[in-house]
Amino acid sequence: MFRKKQNKSIEINKLSSLVADNVEINGDIAFSAGLRVDGRVSGNLSNKEGSKGLLVLSDQGRIEGDVHVYDAVVNGTIVGNLTVDHFLELQPKSRVTGNISYRQLQMDCGASVDGTLTRIGDELAERNVVELQPAVAKQS
Repeated sequence: MFRKKQNKSIEINKLSSLVADNVEINGDIAFSAGLRVDGRVSGNLSNKEGSKGLLVLSDQGRIEGDVHVYDAVVNGTIVGNLTVDHFLELQPKSRVTGNISYRQLQMDCGASVDGTLTRIGDELAERNVVELQPAVAKQS
C-alpha cells in the first residue's frame, strides 16, 4: 500500500571534462565523474566500469555512436543507442535516433525520440516497452 519513495534525481557529480563547441572527437570515449559535450563526438561514449558517470549533452552537442552512462541530461542530438542505468532527462531540444534503455525517465515537451524506449526494471517482469513513431511533441 505504501511504497518507499524512489530517488528520482541525478546524482551530483563534478563535471570534470568538457568537449567544447569547437572540438570534434573521432573515437570512443570512456570517462568517470562527469562529462559535458558541447561539440561533436563520432564514436561510442561510456562511463568507466564501476563509476557513476554523468553525461550532459548541450543543445549544440552531437554524439554519433552508442552511449552507456549512469545519469544523463540530453538537450542535443544522439544518433545511436542510449543506455542510462539510473536517471535520464530529455530536455526540449533533445533528438535521439536509436533505442533508449533507462531506469527513470523525464521527457520534456519538444523532445524527439525515433526508436524504442525500454524501461530497465529491478526484475525482468517489470520491463515496459513503448514503440514511438518519429514524431515530435510540440509545445503549446
